[in-house]
Amino acid sequence: MKPWVHLDAADVPGGTTQLRLKRRGDEYSIMLGTNELMNSRLSGSEQALADLVAERIADRAAPKLLIGGLGMGFTLRAALRRFSADAEITVAELVPAVIAWANGPLAPVFADSLADPRVSIVNDDVGSLIAANSLGYDAILLDVDNGPEGLSREQNNGLYDQTGLQQARAALRPAGLLAVWSSAPSPAFTRRLGRAGFAAEEVTVRASTHGRGARHMIWIATKRG
Repeated sequence: MKPWVHLDAADVPGGTTQLRLKRRGDEYSIMLGTNELMNSRLSGSEQALADLVAERIADRAAPKLLIGGLGMGFTLRAALRRFSADAEITVAELVPAVIAWANGPLAPVFADSLADPRVSIVNDDVGSLIAANSLGYDAILLDVDNGPEGLSREQNNGLYDQTGLQQARAALRPAGLLAVWSSAPSPAFTRRLGRAGFAAEEVTVRASTHGRGARHMIWIATKRG
């Protein structure tokens, strides 16, 4: 088996552990310390994040989406496949190097998705965009940690606490969706979504596009009222 080759490393603003980009043949991996955040061969659940949202709102005129976390672009490319030409998709990525990787060593993975006119890549904290855009989005898709707690940096806890969820609700248009990816269930987070004014649905998905691999969790939370 071919060995992994270290390509680059990057600091996470406000974090204590570096991101590392590795390649083995045509396979890529992004690590946070000893945790593998994503692998180019396992994109099923990240694609499902966009697919599940599209199933519910793809018929809306000129939908506006905010994706938290660029990663390897799995969620972005799925959204581009599922949403119409009048959609607006903003991707917030906190780490400048991740954007550079998308245009550099990960370009074969991203293909032409970053050049799509529907896409805007913003080097910023997704929480800042949420707080600044009242009634701005039809859907907010979060895949910035391994679940509803700050893994990459402690400040991300603010996305998932009661205040952060209420800000997300305020940023959504009527009946808008908050979709959150997680490596595991969290009954406490489901209850927190309810208290913040969402009707939360838990969906179990597979890591692989072939319906195999680890089971991951996606919350599809609809804004009530």
